[in-house]
Parts: sequence; structure tokens; C-alpha cells
Amino acid sequence: MMFPSAQLSSASQHGHSGRSINIMQPEQAIHPLPTLAIFGGKKSFSQPLHVGRPNIVNRDRFLQRVNQILDNRWLTNNGPFVQEFERNIASFLGVKHCISICNATIALEIAIRALSLKGEVIVPSYTFIATAHALQWQEVTPVFADMDPRTYNINPDTIDELITPRTSGIIGVHLWGRACDTAAIETLAARRGLTVMYDASHAFSCSHLGRKIGSFGACEVFSFHATKFLNSFEGGAIVTNNDNLAEKIRLMCNFGFKGYDNVIHPGTNGKMTEVCAAMGISSLEVIDETIAVNQQNYRQYKNGLYGMKGLSLIEYDTAESNNYQYIVLEVDPNTAALNRDDLVKVLHAENVLARKYFWPGCHNMEPYRSYNPHAHFLLPQTERMSPRIVVLPTGTAVGCDEIARICEIMKSALDQACQVRSALENRPTV
Repeated sequence: MMFPSAQLSSASQHGHSGRSINIMQPEQAIHPLPTLAIFGGKKSFSQPLHVGRPNIVNRDRFLQRVNQILDNRWLTNNGPFVQEFERNIASFLGVKHCISICNATIALEIAIRALSLKGEVIVPSYTFIATAHALQWQEVTPVFADMDPRTYNINPDTIDELITPRTSGIIGVHLWGRACDTAAIETLAARRGLTVMYDASHAFSCSHLGRKIGSFGACEVFSFHATKFLNSFEGGAIVTNNDNLAEKIRLMCNFGFKGYDNVIHPGTNGKMTEVCAAMGISSLEVIDETIAVNQQNYRQYKNGLYGMKGLSLIEYDTAESNNYQYIVLEVDPNTAALNRDDLVKVLHAENVLARKYFWPGCHNMEPYRSYNPHAHFLLPQTERMSPRIVVLPTGTAVGCDEIARICEIMKSALDQACQVRSALENRPTV
């Protein structure tokens, strides 16, 4: 399955590391939209349009691999496709070791335990809840750091004041594929004797400081969940250049077995299955085409949203490699005609299931909200920025027509802001 190519000029997308960009001049005019669904009009989409709808790769190549798995009768336990997938990922990222795992949450848990993290570990609050839960599940306390509002990533300047005698490490998150400030984090960690690892779930195929993300810190964890642009149905991986750490992780994800009957380490079942690895290999084969579609979609959103006051897209640094997996829109409540939540309600009424990533921040979710009800005083930027962010559908399941319609919906809603607010206030609660 070949995806449409995207001939994009890097000169037309001058990128700078920062928070967001002004939306560029459109190539095509936006056409008037029929009556919005919240006003009684027909839904724009008969079926829900999800954020992160799975990219389906070449079916024939994948099914050939599935048939081979069935012929081999080797369904799991480090089969040939798992081994091939790990070799391919390690080669692609330029790292020594890749250990495939059944999912990224288990990968985080295994990496945390393999690095002997304990006591307290500093993480951003503005991340997917799994980053925090992976610590809490192992009775390690996540201590939440504030974000840098220019990048949405963890702000290294807020970390030092959170370090206590119980702190053992820092987990940075490369949010939306844009690397956090690894140099500042690792310099601080070295000075304070802390271990650093990264949650790189969003960052496969992205680069930082001119090299692929995957070789920073003690190790990095990737997600190949169905919603990720490179998916293995369900899966994840830990990558590292540390030989001893890699050997320890391999033991831990297979119950500590060294050979058939020799258990030499505590462990769990974190193995990836053969069919998941086959999907991962098939996804990796078309990664360039998938990224091209994502980049093309990103450019069309920039065009289609041009001129909508108070709306801005996050910026991708064109000096680095990007996967363009996420279309992230910031809605400034001080200048936009509608706030983020109202726009989300309008989109949902049209069957566009936009998402409020990662609202309201981990510190406002349980059990962390109960553990530390005053955490928000230390997280002013997370509190300020999290109500502004909405993520829109993209990927190979979304085409030009869908993106044009989504942009038209938003423009129509903003142009009729007073009527929209009135309709939403009078709308029955479902």
C-alpha cells in the first residue's frame, strides 16, 4: 500500500524551536459550511473520525508474514519476527540494543525496575498518565515538574527544587516527538547523582541535536500502540547502548530465564508476540510514506486554519527529523472567539473526536490529586496551558477532504461564536 507523496518545501516551513507558529497563508479558500450539527444540521461525518486511527500497512505483505508464523508454529517467545523487528529498530535508530516489549507501559515499568529507580522520580505532569502510573505501580512516587510553556516539555529549571534525599531519577518525555532539553536534564542529573531515562513514546523517527532519539539517557522507551504512526497492533520497546542494562532487561521481560530451566533474576512477562512483530516490521517498511502523509496533513491544517484568531499550531523544527504524528492546536482563551472546550464540543457534534491531550495534567488525576492536593501551586504553567490544547485527527485514514471539512467546521464555529455558546448552553447533557 503506497501513500500519496508530499512534496513539501522546507523553505516554506521555516522552523524554530519554540511553542507554536502563526498559521500560514492558505493555498485554497475555505468554502461555507452547511448548518453546524449543534444548530440542528447533519453531522459532517457519518462515522467517528478519531485521533490516532490506526495506519493500515500493506495487507498482503503482513498476511504473508502471518501465514509464515502459522507455518512456523512459533507464536511468541523470541521468535524470528521479534528478532528481526528488534534488529531493524536498532539499526534504524543507530543504537546497540532494542528489546521489544508487549506494550510501552510495561516497557516503562521494566526500565524503571532495571535502573533500580526507587523513592521519588521527577516527571512532567503534562504527559500521558502511563508515565506516572508506571512509577506508582511499583511504589515509586512520581514528583511532578512544571512545563516550559514554549515547548510544553518538562522545564529543567523547575527540577532542582524538587530533588530530595529520596529522589533517584528523572524521566523526561519527548512530547509530540519534540525532544526535551536533554543536555540541561542530564547535566543536572550528573551533578545531583541521579539516573535519567526518557519516555519517547511519541518520538520514533524524530531526531535531536542531529541524531535519532533513542540514544539519550540510560535508555529510552518507545510505543508501537495501534494509535501510533508506526504500530505493531500493541507493543513497545526499550532501546539502550548499555550492554549490561540490555542483558538485565532481556532477563526481566522473560521471567528471569537464562536458557530453558535456569532462572537467574526476578522478572515478568513482557514479551512481544510474533504477530505484533510482523505488524511492526510491515509498518517500518512504509515509514517514509506514512511520515510524508503526516507532513502533508500538517501543511494542509496550517493552510486551512489560516486567519483564525487565537489559534496556533505547534511548530516542528525543520532542522530535525520529525514524524508529524500529532496535529496539536493551541487555543488562546484571551483572543479566540471560543475557548478550547467549546471548540471540542462543536467538533464532537460533527463526529470529529478531537482530544484534549493531556488535560488536566497528571497531578489533577487520581491517585495523585488526593496524595498532593496542593501540587498545582508548583505547576503554574501546566495549569495555564493544559486547558488550551486540542489534538486533531491525522494519519493515513484522514485525507484532504476530511481536513478541509474540519477546518471549515472550526471557522464556521468561530464566525458564529455567540450563537455557538448559546446553543451549547441550551444543549441537553448526554
